[in-house]
Amino acid sequence: MAREAPVCNDDVFGADAVRNARAVDDGLRELAPVVRLGRENITILARYGEVAAGLKDWRAFSSTSRPWHDPNSVRPEILLTDDPPEHTRVRTVIADALSPRTLSRMAEAFQADATALVKRLAARSGSVIDAVADITQPFVYKVLPDLLGLPQAGREHMSAFGHMVWATMGPPNALYQEAMQNTGAVIAWADSCCNRENLDPEGLGMQMFLAADRGLINHDEAKLLVGILLSAAADTTVMTMATAIRAFTEFPEEYQLLRSQPQLARAAFEESLRWDSPSRMAGRITMREVEFDGYVIPAGERCGLMFAAANRDPRKWSEPDRFDIRRDNRGHVGWGYGVHSCVGRVLAGLEADALIGALARHIERFEAAGEPEPWMTTIGHGPAKLPVRFVAAAH
Repeated sequence: MAREAPVCNDDVFGADAVRNARAVDDGLRELAPVVRLGRENITILARYGEVAAGLKDWRAFSSTSRPWHDPNSVRPEILLTDDPPEHTRVRTVIADALSPRTLSRMAEAFQADATALVKRLAARSGSVIDAVADITQPFVYKVLPDLLGLPQAGREHMSAFGHMVWATMGPPNALYQEAMQNTGAVIAWADSCCNRENLDPEGLGMQMFLAADRGLINHDEAKLLVGILLSAAADTTVMTMATAIRAFTEFPEEYQLLRSQPQLARAAFEESLRWDSPSRMAGRITMREVEFDGYVIPAGERCGLMFAAANRDPRKWSEPDRFDIRRDNRGHVGWGYGVHSCVGRVLAGLEADALIGALARHIERFEAAGEPEPWMTTIGHGPAKLPVRFVAAAH
């Protein structure tokens, strides 16, 4: 006989829950392998084994629908809402555009921008700054649109655009309504900047349209791919690198290890993804009946696969609340997994190599200078403000 999943009737996506997302998500994980959310009428998986299994099996856990899915939302409807073979056809266009030569050129540009930003920052040594507003956001919001070849005009809308996109992934609650206020100019910018005529002919965005010229995708899909790259590699990277800086204040010995071995920059980024993931969950719909440990999820059920909770599951990780850049964190689900792993992963990794590496070279230490303010969106997760005091390295 199938076991009955426990029902949680708490508001796990409201403002109070977002402010305490780590504790809320970890609490859901410990209830059972499968949990029903009564308010939302969805099923969630929050333990590592079940989340990883769900991510790997796209035939059972399809991306073609999800909790709260609105095909008319501002989020680009491509890749995130496709399964193979359609997903593979479109994603191949991005993979082909990221050639070794292109990646090398990107890495050089990212490193130059990161070094320039951190050197300017070093002049303020000893002062209190906001690590989001002064470090991670200005870096990502410059290098990513530069890479895509977006026009300079309108880039001030990037934060609001990202906030809107992430709001569409959660329920239409009060936080969603707040994110959708006065969005006309933001939506107009996001629509316009991804048009072919507004892209730099040498940018990555134009490569999507050149693929359409070759018949690999159509021109509407090309524009959607530019939009998905803009949204997939922006705020998650901002948040993950800001979370790494928060970890450096809480685990200063790990930052000193990074300073002594700057080649661990990517490892620090990956550990930040595991330690406090920038996405609380991914949505899926079951295409057949699925069973975990006697709990049966029926076909057609909208489900949430809880990334952040799974990445702190003590069944998988020893001392999961410890930030450890030497940890073997292969298998963490911060990127998703398999055919639906994050399309912006390569770009985000290069950004992290550049910025975290520059911080390690030029900043001696970070100290907390106040409580972080959380990003008030239901599914995206990380500090919207992170007050820190820093000391520049002597050179």
